[in-house]
Amino acid sequence: MVDDSEMRHLRRCVELAAHALEIGDEPFGSVLVGPDGTVLGEDHNHVVTGDATRHPEFELARWAAANMSPEDRAGATVYTSGEHCPMCSAAHAWAGLGRIVYVCSSAQLTEWRAEWGLPASAVRPLPVQEVAPGVAVEGPIPGLSDEVRALHRRFLDKA
Repeated sequence: MVDDSEMRHLRRCVELAAHALEIGDEPFGSVLVGPDGTVLGEDHNHVVTGDATRHPEFELARWAAANMSPEDRAGATVYTSGEHCPMCSAAHAWAGLGRIVYVCSSAQLTEWRAEWGLPASAVRPLPVQEVAPGVAVEGPIPGLSDEVRALHRRFLDKA
């Protein structure tokens, strides 16, 4: 169960996802928090640039690998609006990052896409633990999923 400070980080992820949507990108946002609770970085999707790998979780994992000690990476938490995709899960594990806390699961997003008549994703939506079994994962976290779902619906309506 997440505490109030963790909910603030998750709310920030939703704000970042909304910002991504405002600039025409897919609504995903993430925050990297160090072992001492300090926010070390935050990002949102940048895939409309034509590079489908520009996910915030991937970018934060790369930053952490280059800028944090192995001990600090292991004690860090990545908060995110949506569960990591397989690419981001692998990057998280290879970087040696700690816990992941997410608002909405890949299964929820897959269900929404099917409900809206969208084709399946180009990449199979695997749970983080199938890709990175050693990573501690918490989610979905209730309370913000309706907001994230609405962002994804708005993205679809804009497309």
